[in-house]
Amino acid sequence: MKKLMNDPSHFVDESLAGILSAHPKLLRAAPDNPRAIVRADSPKSGKVAIITGGGYGHLPTFLGYVGLGLCDGVAVGNVFTSPSAESIVSAAKAANGGAGILFLFGNYAGDTMNFEMASEILELEDIPSKIVKASDDIASAPKSEWQSRRGIGGIFLVYKMAGAKAEMGASLEEVAAVAEKTCAATATMGIAFTAIQLPGSAKPIFTIAEDQIEIGMGIHGEPGVQTGSMQSSKALAEELLNRLIADQQLHADDEVTLLINGLGATSREELYLFQNDAQLFLKAKGISIHESLVGEFTTSLEMAGVSISLMKMDAELKALLARPAWSPFIRMNG
Repeated sequence: MKKLMNDPSHFVDESLAGILSAHPKLLRAAPDNPRAIVRADSPKSGKVAIITGGGYGHLPTFLGYVGLGLCDGVAVGNVFTSPSAESIVSAAKAANGGAGILFLFGNYAGDTMNFEMASEILELEDIPSKIVKASDDIASAPKSEWQSRRGIGGIFLVYKMAGAKAEMGASLEEVAAVAEKTCAATATMGIAFTAIQLPGSAKPIFTIAEDQIEIGMGIHGEPGVQTGSMQSSKALAEELLNRLIADQQLHADDEVTLLINGLGATSREELYLFQNDAQLFLKAKGISIHESLVGEFTTSLEMAGVSISLMKMDAELKALLARPAWSPFIRMNG
């Protein structure tokens, strides 16, 4: 497989250098760690700093959501690998405005271990912090254990809600509460059409037959819940939405934000077609759509596929969604 790169072992650092050199007015590296990236205007005095992080290869997650009304900093790991606790601490200190740190990241074992370690280090330095883990992938655990689910495409909605709350000057406890509320209100499920190949690897890390799809596959190639044949866009939208509606116990007259996410190699033309199928199905069920977001929000290198996220709305979430958000990768309401 052809990839734009030089030495594969330098892929992440050279890509990060490219992002920083393209957006110097918006992003900068922490002075002590090139894998810790923060808003160029950090630290913001009196503001809760939201720090995220995870393995590279999912842009715009995680790095792409460092910006106004979103996150304040990110710690970047190697491709599909957790960032180090040292990078997490560096990002937190560089963004610390004195109101505390919210660590907000996807629910994976390596990330959990290193963010918890970073939180303990900050505690020794009297910097308060809280941890919230996005856990929206309904394929990875039953509803009764939703807090143990993987974090995938719906993590953007958690960044958006928590980031808006922090930008308003809310306390650490208030920002963490909004993040937790959004996690509970959000569910995601995806379908993979093709495999992915890590930079420098001789072959893909898994295989999907040409005429098959993986329903519920994770963004690192974690097994899905079902292997099936390729179907029409309408049939696939109904397949995912039936599962999401049942999981979230949605009913007629409920209102949701719909997020259609491309996994890296699915064209925008296809995503909008799929979005239309999803809207028609939800409306036929009597479920109202507050807002529909379409694009690449959490990718997996060059994986072809799509995921749907539904966030059940209330007045607070509507107000937070309407606030501006701006990063090198996304601009909303501003």
